[in-house]
Amino acid sequence: MSDPTTSTRSRVARAVGLLTLALALAAVPFYLDGSWLIIGVLSMAAAVGAIGLTILVGTAGQLSLAHAFFIAIGAYAYAYLAGPPSESGVSGLGWPTLLAAPVAIAISALAGLAFSPVAARLRGLYLGVASLGLVFIGQHLLRNLVPVTGGSNGRSVTPLELLGFELTGRSPAFDVLGVPFGARERLWFVAIIALVVAMHFAYGITRGRPGRALTMVRDNQAAASALGIPVQHYKASAFVLSSAFAGAAGVLTALAFGYVVPQYFGLILSINYLVMALIGGLGSIGGAVGGAFIVTALPLVLDRLASGLGILAAGGSGGYDATTVASIVFGVLVVAIIILEPGGLAQLSRRTAAAIRRRRSGKKPGDGPAHTQQPAATPPEHQERKHSATH
Repeated sequence: MSDPTTSTRSRVARAVGLLTLALALAAVPFYLDGSWLIIGVLSMAAAVGAIGLTILVGTAGQLSLAHAFFIAIGAYAYAYLAGPPSESGVSGLGWPTLLAAPVAIAISALAGLAFSPVAARLRGLYLGVASLGLVFIGQHLLRNLVPVTGGSNGRSVTPLELLGFELTGRSPAFDVLGVPFGARERLWFVAIIALVVAMHFAYGITRGRPGRALTMVRDNQAAASALGIPVQHYKASAFVLSSAFAGAAGVLTALAFGYVVPQYFGLILSINYLVMALIGGLGSIGGAVGGAFIVTALPLVLDRLASGLGILAAGGSGGYDATTVASIVFGVLVVAIIILEPGGLAQLSRRTAAAIRRRRSGKKPGDGPAHTQQPAATPPEHQERKHSATH
Protein backbone atom coordinates (compact mmCIF):
# COMPACT_ATOMS: atom_id res chain seq x y z
CA MET A 1 0.00 0.00 0.00
CA SER A 2 1.19 3.50 -0.72
CA ASP A 3 1.99 5.94 2.06
CA PRO A 4 -1.01 8.30 2.56
CA THR A 5 1.34 11.21 3.26
CA THR A 6 3.30 10.60 0.06
CA SER A 7 0.07 10.22 -1.90
CA THR A 8 -1.26 13.51 -0.52
CA ARG A 9 1.98 15.30 -1.35
CA SER A 10 1.84 13.89 -4.86
CA ARG A 11 -1.71 15.15 -5.36
CA VAL A 12 -0.82 18.59 -4.03
CA ALA A 13 2.26 18.79 -6.26
CA ARG A 14 0.19 17.72 -9.25
CA ALA A 15 -2.47 20.34 -8.50
CA VAL A 16 0.17 23.04 -8.12
CA GLY A 17 1.78 21.99 -11.38
CA LEU A 18 -1.51 22.10 -13.29
CA LEU A 19 -2.36 25.48 -11.78
CA THR A 20 1.05 26.84 -12.77
CA LEU A 21 0.57 25.52 -16.30
CA ALA A 22 -2.86 27.14 -16.54
CA LEU A 23 -1.58 30.51 -15.29
CA ALA A 24 1.37 30.44 -17.68
CA LEU A 25 -0.88 29.66 -20.63
CA ALA A 26 -3.39 32.32 -19.55
CA ALA A 27 -0.76 35.03 -20.08
CA VAL A 28 -0.05 34.04 -23.69
CA PRO A 29 -2.93 35.95 -25.40
CA PHE A 30 -1.50 39.22 -24.07
CA TYR A 31 1.74 38.68 -26.03
CA LEU A 32 0.84 36.74 -29.21
CA ASP A 33 -1.55 37.57 -32.02
CA GLY A 34 -4.49 35.44 -33.12
CA SER A 35 -2.64 33.51 -35.82
CA TRP A 36 -0.28 32.08 -33.21
CA LEU A 37 -3.09 31.49 -30.74
CA ILE A 38 -4.98 29.24 -33.14
CA ILE A 39 -1.87 27.06 -33.42
CA GLY A 40 -1.85 26.74 -29.64
CA VAL A 41 -5.57 25.98 -29.52
CA LEU A 42 -5.22 23.20 -32.08
CA SER A 43 -2.24 21.85 -30.13
CA MET A 44 -4.21 21.81 -26.88
CA ALA A 45 -7.12 20.10 -28.63
CA ALA A 46 -4.72 17.47 -29.94
CA ALA A 47 -3.22 17.12 -26.45
CA VAL A 48 -6.63 16.19 -25.02
CA GLY A 49 -6.99 13.46 -27.64
CA ALA A 50 -3.40 12.28 -27.18
CA ILE A 51 -3.97 11.86 -23.44
CA GLY A 52 -6.79 9.43 -24.17
CA LEU A 53 -4.70 7.49 -26.67
CA THR A 54 -1.66 7.21 -24.40
CA ILE A 55 -3.90 5.74 -21.69
CA LEU A 56 -5.22 3.19 -24.18
CA VAL A 57 -1.93 2.32 -25.89
CA GLY A 58 0.58 2.98 -23.13
CA THR A 59 -1.22 2.16 -19.89
CA ALA A 60 -3.65 -0.49 -21.16
CA GLY A 61 -1.41 -1.82 -23.94
CA GLN A 62 -4.09 -1.77 -26.66
CA LEU A 63 -3.14 -0.65 -30.15
CA SER A 64 -5.78 1.51 -31.83
CA LEU A 65 -5.83 3.23 -35.21
CA ALA A 66 -9.41 4.44 -34.80
CA HIS A 67 -8.72 7.66 -32.93
CA ALA A 68 -9.57 9.81 -35.95
CA PHE A 69 -12.97 8.09 -36.12
CA PHE A 70 -13.90 9.03 -32.56
CA ILE A 71 -12.54 12.56 -32.98
CA ALA A 72 -14.77 12.93 -36.03
CA ILE A 73 -17.78 11.71 -34.06
CA GLY A 74 -17.19 14.36 -31.40
CA ALA A 75 -16.72 17.11 -33.97
CA TYR A 76 -19.69 16.25 -36.15
CA ALA A 77 -21.98 15.40 -33.25
CA TYR A 78 -21.41 18.85 -31.78
CA ALA A 79 -21.86 20.54 -35.17
CA TYR A 80 -25.15 18.68 -35.73
CA LEU A 81 -26.58 19.09 -32.22
CA ALA A 82 -25.72 22.80 -31.99
CA GLY A 83 -26.35 23.64 -35.64
CA PRO A 84 -29.41 25.55 -36.86
CA PRO A 85 -32.40 23.41 -37.96
CA SER A 86 -31.92 24.25 -41.64
CA GLU A 87 -28.75 25.46 -43.34
CA SER A 88 -28.72 25.03 -47.14
CA GLY A 89 -29.68 21.38 -47.03
CA VAL A 90 -27.68 20.57 -43.88
CA SER A 91 -29.84 19.99 -40.83
CA GLY A 92 -29.23 20.58 -37.13
CA LEU A 93 -31.09 20.33 -33.85
CA GLY A 94 -30.37 23.82 -32.54
CA TRP A 95 -29.46 22.67 -29.03
CA PRO A 96 -27.79 25.03 -26.54
CA THR A 97 -24.10 24.76 -27.24
CA LEU A 98 -23.13 24.09 -23.61
CA LEU A 99 -25.44 21.07 -23.73
CA ALA A 100 -24.38 19.95 -27.20
CA ALA A 101 -20.67 19.79 -26.26
CA PRO A 102 -20.90 17.23 -23.41
CA VAL A 103 -23.54 15.22 -25.30
CA ALA A 104 -21.18 15.04 -28.29
CA ILE A 105 -18.45 13.70 -26.01
CA ALA A 106 -20.91 11.16 -24.61
CA ILE A 107 -21.87 10.05 -28.13
CA SER A 108 -18.20 9.47 -28.93
CA ALA A 109 -17.85 7.43 -25.74
CA LEU A 110 -20.94 5.40 -26.70
CA ALA A 111 -19.36 4.67 -30.07
CA GLY A 112 -16.32 3.39 -28.21
CA LEU A 113 -18.61 1.32 -26.01
CA ALA A 114 -20.18 -0.24 -29.12
CA PHE A 115 -16.72 -1.30 -30.31
CA SER A 116 -15.47 -2.30 -26.85
CA PRO A 117 -16.52 -5.99 -27.11
CA VAL A 118 -14.10 -6.29 -30.02
CA ALA A 119 -11.42 -4.38 -28.11
CA ALA A 120 -11.90 -6.66 -25.10
CA ARG A 121 -11.24 -9.81 -27.11
CA LEU A 122 -8.41 -8.68 -29.37
CA ARG A 123 -4.99 -7.26 -28.71
CA GLY A 124 -1.89 -6.11 -30.50
CA LEU A 125 -1.83 -6.04 -34.28
CA TYR A 126 -5.23 -7.74 -34.55
CA LEU A 127 -6.90 -4.95 -32.60
CA GLY A 128 -5.02 -2.35 -34.61
CA VAL A 129 -6.27 -3.79 -37.91
CA ALA A 130 -9.83 -4.14 -36.59
CA SER A 131 -9.86 -0.54 -35.34
CA LEU A 132 -8.48 0.65 -38.67
CA GLY A 133 -11.73 -0.45 -40.28
CA LEU A 134 -13.58 2.18 -38.24
CA VAL A 135 -11.68 4.96 -40.00
CA PHE A 136 -12.83 3.75 -43.42
CA ILE A 137 -16.39 3.27 -42.19
CA GLY A 138 -16.31 6.77 -40.76
CA GLN A 139 -15.08 8.28 -44.02
CA HIS A 140 -17.91 6.58 -45.91
CA LEU A 141 -20.53 7.84 -43.45
CA LEU A 142 -19.18 11.39 -43.35
CA ARG A 143 -19.35 11.67 -47.12
CA ASN A 144 -22.80 10.14 -47.54
CA LEU A 145 -24.85 11.37 -44.57
CA VAL A 146 -25.20 14.74 -46.26
CA PRO A 147 -28.09 16.14 -44.15
CA VAL A 148 -26.03 15.56 -40.99
CA THR A 149 -22.43 16.01 -42.12
CA GLY A 150 -22.72 18.18 -45.22
CA GLY A 151 -20.99 15.49 -47.29
CA SER A 152 -17.61 16.17 -48.85
CA ASN A 153 -18.19 19.92 -48.56
CA GLY A 154 -18.49 19.70 -44.77
CA ARG A 155 -20.55 21.95 -42.53
CA SER A 156 -20.11 25.01 -40.35
CA VAL A 157 -19.77 24.87 -36.56
CA THR A 158 -21.79 27.01 -34.15
CA PRO A 159 -19.63 28.93 -31.63
CA LEU A 160 -19.86 27.94 -27.98
CA GLU A 161 -21.96 30.44 -26.03
CA LEU A 162 -23.45 31.08 -22.61
CA LEU A 163 -26.53 33.31 -22.18
CA GLY A 164 -25.83 35.08 -25.46
CA PHE A 165 -22.12 35.53 -24.70
CA GLU A 166 -20.03 33.72 -27.30
CA LEU A 167 -17.24 31.84 -25.53
CA THR A 168 -15.58 31.02 -28.84
CA GLY A 169 -16.97 33.85 -30.99
CA ARG A 170 -16.72 37.63 -31.32
CA SER A 171 -19.96 38.79 -29.74
CA PRO A 172 -20.07 40.89 -27.65
CA ALA A 173 -16.78 42.67 -28.30
CA PHE A 174 -14.64 43.61 -25.28
CA ASP A 175 -11.02 44.29 -24.30
CA VAL A 176 -8.85 43.02 -21.45
CA LEU A 177 -5.92 45.26 -20.47
CA GLY A 178 -6.14 46.90 -23.87
CA VAL A 179 -6.08 43.59 -25.75
CA PRO A 180 -9.19 42.88 -27.88
CA PHE A 181 -10.62 39.50 -26.91
CA GLY A 182 -12.03 38.04 -30.11
CA ALA A 183 -12.89 34.47 -31.03
CA ARG A 184 -9.36 33.10 -30.84
CA GLU A 185 -8.53 34.70 -27.50
CA ARG A 186 -11.72 33.34 -25.94
CA LEU A 187 -11.22 29.92 -27.50
CA TRP A 188 -7.71 29.90 -26.02
CA PHE A 189 -9.12 30.00 -22.49
CA VAL A 190 -11.73 27.35 -23.29
CA ALA A 191 -8.91 25.11 -24.53
CA ILE A 192 -6.87 25.75 -21.37
CA ILE A 193 -9.78 24.67 -19.18
CA ALA A 194 -10.35 21.56 -21.28
CA LEU A 195 -6.66 20.59 -21.20
CA VAL A 196 -6.23 21.09 -17.45
CA VAL A 197 -9.42 19.14 -16.68
CA ALA A 198 -8.34 16.34 -19.02
CA MET A 199 -4.87 16.12 -17.45
CA HIS A 200 -6.26 16.14 -13.91
CA PHE A 201 -8.78 13.42 -14.75
CA ALA A 202 -6.17 11.31 -16.54
CA TYR A 203 -3.67 11.58 -13.67
CA GLY A 204 -6.36 10.45 -11.26
CA ILE A 205 -7.03 7.37 -13.37
CA THR A 206 -3.49 6.32 -14.23
CA ARG A 207 -2.08 6.85 -10.73
CA GLY A 208 -5.02 5.28 -8.93
CA ARG A 209 -6.40 1.76 -8.70
CA PRO A 210 -7.76 1.72 -12.29
CA GLY A 211 -4.33 2.63 -13.63
CA ARG A 212 -2.62 -0.13 -11.66
CA ALA A 213 -5.20 -2.64 -12.88
CA LEU A 214 -4.74 -1.54 -16.50
CA THR A 215 -0.97 -1.87 -16.15
CA MET A 216 -1.36 -5.37 -14.77
CA VAL A 217 -3.66 -6.29 -17.66
CA ARG A 218 -1.11 -4.89 -20.11
CA ASP A 219 1.84 -6.74 -18.61
CA ASN A 220 0.27 -10.12 -17.85
CA GLN A 221 -3.38 -10.85 -18.52
CA ALA A 222 -3.20 -14.32 -16.95
CA ALA A 223 -1.74 -12.95 -13.72
CA ALA A 224 -4.28 -10.13 -13.67
CA SER A 225 -7.13 -12.60 -14.08
CA ALA A 226 -5.69 -14.79 -11.31
CA LEU A 227 -5.68 -11.77 -9.00
CA GLY A 228 -9.38 -11.23 -9.64
CA ILE A 229 -9.06 -8.33 -12.07
CA PRO A 230 -11.83 -8.45 -14.71
CA VAL A 231 -9.55 -8.27 -17.73
CA GLN A 232 -12.16 -7.80 -20.44
CA HIS A 233 -13.98 -5.17 -18.40
CA TYR A 234 -10.85 -3.06 -17.98
CA LYS A 235 -9.83 -3.44 -21.63
CA ALA A 236 -13.29 -2.33 -22.75
CA SER A 237 -13.32 0.53 -20.24
CA ALA A 238 -9.97 1.80 -21.51
CA PHE A 239 -11.35 1.93 -25.03
CA VAL A 240 -14.46 3.81 -23.93
CA LEU A 241 -12.37 6.26 -21.91
CA SER A 242 -10.04 6.88 -24.84
CA SER A 243 -13.05 7.48 -27.09
CA ALA A 244 -14.41 10.09 -24.67
CA PHE A 245 -11.09 11.98 -24.70
CA ALA A 246 -11.12 11.78 -28.50
CA GLY A 247 -14.65 13.19 -28.56
CA ALA A 248 -13.57 16.15 -26.43
CA ALA A 249 -10.66 16.74 -28.81
CA GLY A 250 -13.11 16.62 -31.70
CA VAL A 251 -15.34 19.27 -30.16
CA LEU A 252 -12.37 21.58 -29.53
CA THR A 253 -11.02 21.00 -33.03
CA ALA A 254 -14.40 21.81 -34.58
CA LEU A 255 -14.65 25.01 -32.55
CA ALA A 256 -11.11 26.00 -33.54
CA PHE A 257 -11.68 25.52 -37.27
CA GLY A 258 -15.27 26.73 -37.29
CA TYR A 259 -15.87 24.26 -40.10
CA VAL A 260 -15.51 20.46 -40.41
CA VAL A 261 -14.76 18.39 -43.51
CA PRO A 262 -14.32 14.60 -43.81
CA GLN A 263 -10.84 14.84 -45.33
CA TYR A 264 -9.35 16.01 -42.04
CA PHE A 265 -10.46 12.91 -40.11
CA GLY A 266 -8.65 10.27 -42.15
CA LEU A 267 -6.00 7.67 -41.44
CA ILE A 268 -3.21 10.26 -41.38
CA LEU A 269 -4.82 11.85 -38.32
CA SER A 270 -4.85 8.51 -36.48
CA ILE A 271 -1.19 7.96 -37.33
CA ASN A 272 -0.33 11.46 -36.13
CA TYR A 273 -1.92 10.70 -32.77
CA LEU A 274 0.11 7.51 -32.44
CA VAL A 275 3.23 9.56 -33.18
CA MET A 276 2.22 12.02 -30.45
CA ALA A 277 1.95 9.23 -27.89
CA LEU A 278 5.20 7.62 -29.03
CA ILE A 279 7.24 10.83 -29.01
CA GLY A 280 5.89 11.78 -25.60
CA GLY A 281 6.41 8.33 -24.10
CA LEU A 282 3.72 5.65 -23.98
CA GLY A 283 1.66 5.92 -20.82
CA SER A 284 2.91 9.40 -19.89
CA ILE A 285 0.26 12.12 -19.59
CA GLY A 286 2.71 15.00 -19.68
CA GLY A 287 4.63 13.32 -22.48
CA ALA A 288 1.45 13.00 -24.55
CA VAL A 289 0.85 16.74 -24.15
CA GLY A 290 4.39 17.52 -25.26
CA GLY A 291 4.14 15.14 -28.20
CA ALA A 292 0.83 16.69 -29.25
CA PHE A 293 2.33 20.18 -29.26
CA ILE A 294 5.28 19.03 -31.36
CA VAL A 295 3.27 17.08 -33.94
CA THR A 296 0.49 19.66 -34.25
CA ALA A 297 2.42 22.91 -34.00
CA LEU A 298 5.55 22.06 -35.99
CA PRO A 299 3.99 21.97 -39.50
CA LEU A 300 1.87 25.04 -38.74
CA VAL A 301 4.84 27.00 -37.39
CA LEU A 302 7.01 25.93 -40.33
CA ASP A 303 4.29 26.98 -42.75
CA ARG A 304 3.94 30.37 -41.07
CA LEU A 305 7.70 30.97 -41.01
CA ALA A 306 8.19 29.65 -44.54
CA SER A 307 5.55 31.97 -45.97
CA GLY A 308 7.37 34.94 -44.47
CA LEU A 309 10.96 33.87 -45.19
CA GLY A 310 10.42 31.98 -48.44
CA ILE A 311 12.72 29.12 -47.38
CA LEU A 312 10.23 26.34 -48.17
CA ALA A 313 8.08 25.59 -51.18
CA ALA A 314 4.43 26.53 -51.26
CA GLY A 315 1.94 23.86 -50.29
CA GLY A 316 0.92 21.61 -53.19
CA SER A 317 3.81 22.71 -55.42
CA GLY A 318 5.52 19.34 -55.22
CA GLY A 319 8.61 20.66 -53.42
CA TYR A 320 9.65 20.56 -49.79
CA ASP A 321 6.75 22.39 -48.22
CA ALA A 322 6.09 22.71 -44.47
CA THR A 323 4.00 19.53 -44.29
CA THR A 324 6.66 17.46 -46.09
CA VAL A 325 9.48 18.77 -43.91
CA ALA A 326 7.42 18.16 -40.76
CA SER A 327 6.72 14.57 -41.86
CA ILE A 328 10.44 13.97 -42.37
CA VAL A 329 11.19 15.40 -38.93
CA PHE A 330 8.53 13.20 -37.32
CA GLY A 331 9.95 10.12 -39.04
CA VAL A 332 13.46 10.88 -37.81
CA LEU A 333 12.14 11.56 -34.29
CA VAL A 334 10.22 8.29 -34.14
CA VAL A 335 13.21 6.23 -35.29
CA ALA A 336 15.56 8.07 -32.92
CA ILE A 337 13.22 7.60 -29.97
CA ILE A 338 12.71 3.90 -30.64
CA ILE A 339 16.48 3.34 -30.83
CA LEU A 340 17.86 5.82 -28.31
CA GLU A 341 15.09 6.62 -25.82
CA PRO A 342 12.05 4.29 -25.93
CA GLY A 343 10.59 6.21 -22.99
CA GLY A 344 10.16 9.30 -25.17
CA LEU A 345 10.10 12.87 -23.91
CA ALA A 346 8.86 11.74 -20.49
CA GLN A 347 11.90 9.53 -19.84
CA LEU A 348 14.22 12.14 -21.32
CA SER A 349 12.85 14.80 -18.97
CA ARG A 350 13.28 12.47 -15.98
CA ARG A 351 16.89 11.78 -16.93
CA THR A 352 17.56 15.49 -17.38
CA ALA A 353 16.00 16.34 -14.01
CA ALA A 354 18.05 13.61 -12.31
CA ALA A 355 21.25 14.90 -13.92
CA ILE A 356 20.49 18.45 -12.75
CA ARG A 357 19.88 17.22 -9.19
CA ARG A 358 23.15 15.29 -9.21
CA ARG A 359 25.06 18.31 -10.48
CA ARG A 360 23.58 20.52 -7.77
CA SER A 361 24.44 17.99 -5.07
CA GLY A 362 27.93 17.43 -6.48
CA LYS A 363 27.43 13.69 -6.93
CA LYS A 364 28.46 11.59 -9.86
CA PRO A 365 26.15 8.99 -11.46
CA GLY A 366 26.03 5.96 -9.20
CA ASP A 367 27.18 7.84 -6.12
CA GLY A 368 25.10 7.33 -3.03
CA PRO A 369 25.12 6.05 0.53
CA ALA A 370 25.56 2.47 -0.64
CA HIS A 371 28.81 3.38 -2.43
CA THR A 372 30.36 5.34 0.44
CA GLN A 373 33.09 3.26 2.09
CA GLN A 374 33.95 3.82 5.77
CA PRO A 375 37.18 2.55 7.35
CA ALA A 376 36.57 -0.74 9.11
CA ALA A 377 36.68 -0.62 12.90
CA THR A 378 39.49 -2.55 14.61
CA PRO A 379 38.13 -5.44 16.71
CA PRO A 380 38.82 -5.14 20.48
CA GLU A 381 40.99 -8.29 20.60
CA HIS A 382 43.29 -6.88 17.90
CA GLN A 383 43.59 -3.64 19.85
CA GLU A 384 44.57 -5.64 22.97
CA ARG A 385 47.22 -7.69 21.09
CA LYS A 386 48.68 -4.53 19.61
CA HIS A 387 48.87 -2.94 23.06
CA SER A 388 50.67 -5.97 24.59
CA ALA A 389 53.13 -6.16 21.68
CA THR A 390 54.26 -2.60 22.26
CA HIS A 391 55.16 -3.44 25.84
